[in-house]
Amino acid sequence: MRRTPVAVLAVSLATLLPPHPVQGQAGTQQQPPSTAGLVVKGKAPVSNAVLAVKLPHPQEATLANGLRVMVLEDHRLPRISFQLMMPGDGGYYDPAAKVGLSGVTAQMMREGTATRSSQQISQALETMSANLNVGSGASGTTATMSGGALTENFAPLFDLAADILLNPSFPADEWDRLKTRTRAGLVQQRTQPQFLAQERFSKVVFGDHPGSRVSATPESLDAITRDAMVECHRTRFVPDHALIAFAGDISLAAARTLVESKLGAWKKAGVAKPAVTEPAAAGTAKGYLIARPGSVQTTFVVGAQSMTRTDPEYVPLTVANRVLGGTMGRLFRHLREEKGYTYGVGSFFSALEHRGQWSASTSVRTEVTEAALNDLLADVEAMRTAPVPEKELNDAKRAIVAGFALSLESPEQLLGYYVQSWLYGLPADYWDSYPALISGVTAAQAQAAASKYWDPSRLQIVAVGDAKITDTMKKRGALELYDAEGKMTP
Repeated sequence: MRRTPVAVLAVSLATLLPPHPVQGQAGTQQQPPSTAGLVVKGKAPVSNAVLAVKLPHPQEATLANGLRVMVLEDHRLPRISFQLMMPGDGGYYDPAAKVGLSGVTAQMMREGTATRSSQQISQALETMSANLNVGSGASGTTATMSGGALTENFAPLFDLAADILLNPSFPADEWDRLKTRTRAGLVQQRTQPQFLAQERFSKVVFGDHPGSRVSATPESLDAITRDAMVECHRTRFVPDHALIAFAGDISLAAARTLVESKLGAWKKAGVAKPAVTEPAAAGTAKGYLIARPGSVQTTFVVGAQSMTRTDPEYVPLTVANRVLGGTMGRLFRHLREEKGYTYGVGSFFSALEHRGQWSASTSVRTEVTEAALNDLLADVEAMRTAPVPEKELNDAKRAIVAGFALSLESPEQLLGYYVQSWLYGLPADYWDSYPALISGVTAAQAQAAASKYWDPSRLQIVAVGDAKITDTMKKRGALELYDAEGKMTP
């Protein structure tokens, strides 16, 4: 047992990690593969007691321009990090013809300001041994700026960050270089089966909803101009609904003084927070095959829409997902350890402001495609039709809670939990009670969540591989065929 200013851990536990899904014919009973012969080579010491934590809560203040300041003090190390979250400026809000606009705008902000060149920015960061990043996901609803440095270097780092945030120059020569690199990357990623599978899966699950966006395209890249980036920065990088959060060797008073001195010119725009809408239902289950002639592997992504972050079944599905697709979960034990179909397999789900997605994914040898798909679907179906045995359920819950406990040692990760609470509107005591919430999940609750979200009638199967697997895919029902450019073929 160890006590720290970050958290009081009443019990120490041991391991962690997350999970992924697929579909069989409706009404078809499939037996999950046996784990006979599987040898467990070691066990970590465990405790059956519920982890009790007393977390320090951050201090907060709101500035005149609407910017929220959050500080989680931790003076154990002479280091400070920060995260700036700007809702309303993610790829989610990009015009359909300019997908990727928010992302390249964020990248270009690091490439020069009114008084600093790209090279000077990089040299300054290297001299300070600091990090500073600006980013925006292809389908995300928030743009971010983050960075960190030793306490003695944090003031100059934040001065640099403020300059990048407020005065980006979007130099034309740097944009030409970035566009060239990005275009090469777009070509290269189409050679990756994992990208092709995820691109098609996102489109199947989300349709035309912005949540389907995984990357810019050559066409959208060509449509993005310097003027478009300037306008994106002017209208979307605003403080009205933003949060800046600090962790480490700094007080709320010091953070507030620093922010007001460096971001005093960041004017409130007076705009409403942009809305987030739900995607339309994905429709009935179907198969999708992206042909890669001569491929020696088949890459699968199987899944469906999931839930929002505040859904009451989020915690039960987290536990069910860990049992199925987490480290040493059923998919790993069966498809890798017992059958030797693959090097890696797992399941994952996202829960956002709008409904996210749940999926199971793996890559297998072409000749075992049908057997591997059958076994994966059988494991998913078993989670729906039978309660998880007590020991297996308890092991999964302990692993999740132990990973959470380990993460509390990092001020940055602990602060990240509170940023998540702010972003999704979680209760103030959510993370204090999180271990108890996980530990309290019953087999019946996990099964109910699996039964609802992993219903075979909802699960879509996307495969990337040689056309010889077409008959295997057709056994699962209706099938659509695509080429590596994402175009439907006869």
